[in-house]
Amino acid sequence: MKDNYIPLRVNRDFGEIISVYFDFFKQNIKNFTNVFISYNGIFLIGLLITSYLLVSGVIGLIANETNLSSFSGTIGFEKDYYVSLIVGGVLFFVIFILIAILNYSLASGYMIKYVENKNQNFDKKEVWEFAKGQFGNVVLFILILIPIYLVFFIASIILAIIPILGIFIQYIVQFFVAAWLGVSFFDMLDKKKGVTDALGEGWRLVTSNFWKSVGVNFILGLLLGILLLIALMIPGIIIGIYTFHVVENIVDYAHSVLSTVIYTLGTCFVLIIAVYGQCLTQFINGILYYALHEKTYNESTRATIEQIGLND
Repeated sequence: MKDNYIPLRVNRDFGEIISVYFDFFKQNIKNFTNVFISYNGIFLIGLLITSYLLVSGVIGLIANETNLSSFSGTIGFEKDYYVSLIVGGVLFFVIFILIAILNYSLASGYMIKYVENKNQNFDKKEVWEFAKGQFGNVVLFILILIPIYLVFFIASIILAIIPILGIFIQYIVQFFVAAWLGVSFFDMLDKKKGVTDALGEGWRLVTSNFWKSVGVNFILGLLLGILLLIALMIPGIIIGIYTFHVVENIVDYAHSVLSTVIYTLGTCFVLIIAVYGQCLTQFINGILYYALHEKTYNESTRATIEQIGLND
C-alpha cells in the first residue's frame, strides 16, 4: 500500500488546518465508519427504539388534538401517547450520554492511533482497547460538561438580550467553548492526564490561539453542517412527500403502520447522522490540538532535529 500518511503533529496556520482536515476526512472516512458501526451497534438499535417511542407519542398527540384519530378524546389513549413521549425522551437522554462517552473516545482514539502507527493499518480493536483504558476519565469529563454547558446556556440567554452584538458574542463564546473542550479532551487522552489538568492545558492552548481556534471551529463546523444536511436531503424529501400525501388525503396516521415506519426510520436516521457528526466534529479539534500543541512545545520538530543529528 502506498504510504499516504498525513503528519498531524505539525504547527499549521488557519488555512492549512482546514485543508488537512478534509484530506484526513477523505483518507479515513471508510476506516473510521467501520469502527463507528462496529462499536455503536447496540446504541443504533437503542436509537431506533427511541425514535419509535418519540414518533408514536408525537403522532398520537397530534392526531388526538386534531381529532383525526378514531380514538381522539379518549383519555386512556392520550395518556399512552404521553407515556411513549416521556419514556422515549428519557431513553434518548440516557443513550445520548452513553453515545457521547463512547464516540468522543472512539474519534479521539482513532486519531491518536493513526498518529502512533503513522498510517491507517491498525486494527479497530486497538481503538477500542485504548478508549476502554481511559473510560474513568472520559465519564468524569462528560459529567463535567453538564455544569459547563449550563453556565454557557445561562450566558447565552443574557447575551440574547443585547441586540445584534449579543448574537455575535454568543457565537464567539460557543465556538470558543467547543474548541476548549475538544482540545482538552484530546489532550487528556493523548497525554493520559487527569481531567482538571487537561482542561487547564486546553484553556492555555486555546486562549493563546483564540481566533485561530474559534475560526477553525466556525468554518469547519459550518462546512460539516452543510455536508450533514446534504446527507439528510434524500430522507427529508421522502418524508416531506409522504407528509404532503397524508395531509392531502386525510390519512389516519396515528394508526397507520406505514406512517409509523416512515417517521420512525426518518427520525432514527437524523439521530444517527447527528451522532456521526459528533465524531467528525472531534476530528476538527484533534487536528487543532496537534497544531496548537506543536506550536507551543515543538515536540515533533525537536524529535526530527535529534533524529537528523543521530543519523549524521
